[in-house]
Amino acid sequence: MKNLFKYFKNYKKEVILAPTFKLLEALLELFIPLIVAAIIDNGIKNSDTSYIIKMVILMIGCGLVGLILSLIGQFFSAKAAVGFSTKLRKDLFRKLQTLSFTQIDNLGTASMVTRMTSDVNQLQTGINLTLRLFLRSPFVVFGAAIMAGRLVPELAYIFWIAIGVLSVIVFGIILLSLPMYKKTQEHLDNVLEKTSENLTGARVIRAFANEESEIENYNVSTKKLEKQQNKVGNLSFLMNPLTYIVVNIAIIVLINEGGFLVHTGIILQGTVIALYNYMSQILVELIKLANLIVTMTKSIASGKRIDQVLQIDTSIDVLENTNQDELPYLCFNNVSLIYNKSHEASLEKINFSLEKGQTLGIIGGTGSGKSSLVNLLLRFYDVSSGNIILDNRIIESYDPTILRDKVSIVPQKAVLFKGTIRSNILMGKTDATDEEIYEALKIAQALDVVNSKGGLDAVVEQNGRNFSGGQKQRLSIARALVKKSEIIIFDDSSSALDYATDASLRMALKNLDYKPTIIVVSQRTTSIEFADKILVLDDGEQVGFDTHDNLLNTCEVYQEIYYSQFKGGNK
Repeated sequence: MKNLFKYFKNYKKEVILAPTFKLLEALLELFIPLIVAAIIDNGIKNSDTSYIIKMVILMIGCGLVGLILSLIGQFFSAKAAVGFSTKLRKDLFRKLQTLSFTQIDNLGTASMVTRMTSDVNQLQTGINLTLRLFLRSPFVVFGAAIMAGRLVPELAYIFWIAIGVLSVIVFGIILLSLPMYKKTQEHLDNVLEKTSENLTGARVIRAFANEESEIENYNVSTKKLEKQQNKVGNLSFLMNPLTYIVVNIAIIVLINEGGFLVHTGIILQGTVIALYNYMSQILVELIKLANLIVTMTKSIASGKRIDQVLQIDTSIDVLENTNQDELPYLCFNNVSLIYNKSHEASLEKINFSLEKGQTLGIIGGTGSGKSSLVNLLLRFYDVSSGNIILDNRIIESYDPTILRDKVSIVPQKAVLFKGTIRSNILMGKTDATDEEIYEALKIAQALDVVNSKGGLDAVVEQNGRNFSGGQKQRLSIARALVKKSEIIIFDDSSSALDYATDASLRMALKNLDYKPTIIVVSQRTTSIEFADKILVLDDGEQVGFDTHDNLLNTCEVYQEIYYSQFKGGNK
């Protein structure tokens, strides 16, 4: 949590001024009971109308000045809280962008969303209330007790006993509820995860008429959250009734003892009213303080969850630049990959090499490790054993930004972002001209998509939902091509294209003038048979690496795939 205090760096003035103005407001508030007592004991008792008017004007003036001081204090506290959360959210998002896929998998998407939204908002609310009330409320509580003690020393013990009992109640409930709020946020993570799954998979759920089952699963998660929230809520709700009971008992004792002192002539009636007002102030401020502490408890739990992410060191280390002997442009040497918390290798002892400008095809059955191999090349995951050498350097010696600048990828799932066609293509190259964009679109066979939508500035809705699967794939391909990277990876990115469009795309790629190294992952043999080399994977193992013609003669797995697609499985 200490690491989060650095986000107050640019708001030191606000952090000081906010509680200062609130304390000045509280100071004025402490004088109000004395003014009321003076009106009763001097004005009303002596029927002095001018004195009453003068004191009422003074009281109204104190109220107006207090209001102005309060507004200024709240302005500074809001500015500090919003500025703090803005910088924190930016750094948290930046940190998430630096994490490896393994670390992101461990955190979970739902948990990251909760920390970015709910936890940061909770922390913002906590800071805002803390700056406004953390000093003000205790100041009023102890100030009221001191002022009451100065008015009637004989009754000061009532105030201090009440404050002591109330403090035990408040802080006891806080200590019990703090760990419970952390569990509540974890249950909220699960609910968000279920929500996200159901929203993204709505079509699948409806297609299999599985709504009732999903509703039942969702209800289980929400009931767990509800149970935990009720548990912590019931504990927190004890605070208000208990504090009211203690304060009202104190008021009863105070009026009883004060009445006796008035009867004996030691104090006047106005003084009793002032003491009652001071006790009421203590009650109000302790309730505020109790609610503040509940909010602070939630904020501390949220802050710890955020700090856990900020303290994670990215597992993507940049090793020393070690130049290798003259080797082919891309080499996989005994590469294996075991995902975190998995007992079996997803890839095992992969060995192949590729010259610069060559085309590599990767094929294999579902779950054979094709996408895993691509993820290794981009360092989304790091190898478990072996090494990958790119341009005579081990891949771990590249800064991830530099490495990914050398590589363009068209992912298996085509993703478009809300904006325009132009803004989506410019993600590949931010300074690309319209001429470069249209060239990439032409190669990607996507010119007709742009023309049918009305040009580059046509609107793209969230997730590209106003485009078909094939259109999204072609625009994703154009986004990768506009970058003109050394390596272009097509991760099963033509699955939604018809055979004619796929063939035109392959021909256009073959004629690229800057001759990039191309890696094509596909389930179709027609998409890779033109490649210089084809890597055949089966259950994470390399079972073939050769040309199309040679593999047809030597590799049984490749033969099965090829003939199943062209001859119904018969050779």
